[in-house]
Amino acid sequence: MKFKNISVIGLGYIGLPTAVLFASKNIKVTGLDVDDDKIDLINKGESPFEEPHLDHLIKTTVSNGMLKAYNSPKPAQAFIIAVPTPFLEDLTPDLSYVKQAVNTIAKVLKRGDLIILESTSPVGTTALVSKWLQVIRQDLKFPGENQENCDVNIAYCPERVLPGNIIKELQENDRVIGGLTPSCSDQAAILYREIIDGKIHITNAKAAELTKLAENSYRDVNIAFANELNMICEKLEINTSEVRKLANLHPRVDILNPGIGVGGHCIPVDPWFIVHSAPDESKIIQIARKINRNRTDIVYKKILKHIKAAKRKESIACLGIGYKANIGDTRESPAVEIIKKLDEDQLGELLIIDPHVKTLPKVLKNRKHLTLTSDLGQALDNSDVILKLVGHREFENIESLKFPDKLILNFC
Repeated sequence: MKFKNISVIGLGYIGLPTAVLFASKNIKVTGLDVDDDKIDLINKGESPFEEPHLDHLIKTTVSNGMLKAYNSPKPAQAFIIAVPTPFLEDLTPDLSYVKQAVNTIAKVLKRGDLIILESTSPVGTTALVSKWLQVIRQDLKFPGENQENCDVNIAYCPERVLPGNIIKELQENDRVIGGLTPSCSDQAAILYREIIDGKIHITNAKAAELTKLAENSYRDVNIAFANELNMICEKLEINTSEVRKLANLHPRVDILNPGIGVGGHCIPVDPWFIVHSAPDESKIIQIARKINRNRTDIVYKKILKHIKAAKRKESIACLGIGYKANIGDTRESPAVEIIKKLDEDQLGELLIIDPHVKTLPKVLKNRKHLTLTSDLGQALDNSDVILKLVGHREFENIESLKFPDKLILNFC
């Protein structure tokens, strides 16, 4: 089957790049989102967020008529769901956005269509999508246990990309596809081969769901080890960098750098989905999450201790608010949390510098003693304390500058 038109539900950090890649392959794409401002920007050929090469692709595919964004569903041969899957206050998965997307596309679904869930989800969510649809559209037959001949195919295909390199990795990285039936997997593979140069690995939906969660939980555990090793070194008065460097000389050891915490929408969230499904069997994952969640508080206490000891708090330059280096994504950013605490404790005027962020995240807006500036030199000159929170390439040479009268704290 040749796909001539598809619909992408959720035009965020994954959905929009996915949509423009399909549109660039002469597949007509209708994008669906609830944010009218975002829809207007996209239909003007502009990107609502920073990502290399995305601006050009949006401009090209919108201008040639292959991509258009809407706030209501349109019929298509395939529907890709790429909406948020956060967790609730009790750390249980919030599937409300997925269910809302399912309810939306159910209105225009027809026999022969394909549905792909890309949103990182707890094990069993893809099967749940099928059950939800069967209730809404009883005129169609959806895949389930021992049910191969269906009217609609449903599969799970998680992304595995690095922000700042999404377009390239969407095309080059291998993908795992798990259908609810073999036929579902085959149809999803046909679609993704339009944009993927990497290998496609076929499995079942539950295995594909857990694979995605395992990937990010593995990274969380490794980050937690680096952060815990840093605390051990400080307790024993040993240089962390030296221990890490020497340990990594071992051919099968690769200890990461410690940091100020874990941000983004994936690593701080996905491990909880495994914990929710198997709480008694996921002890290491739970401990890693606890270490990394507490890391920001530990770093903040260090900052507080140094500032009070130096008796300097008139003006603080905070370098970086993204959740990781060289991107402008502030979701779950530990730097944002630290800056919020600095403001709440009234430790001085805060000058925020981040070349990748154009506007402050909502939690930092309308704060009296906090300013976002693009002038790094002026911020450094006018500050008493310099906090390097995110390792953007623009901040690489800060350590080589001479500031004998300033307190400089580097947490990168």
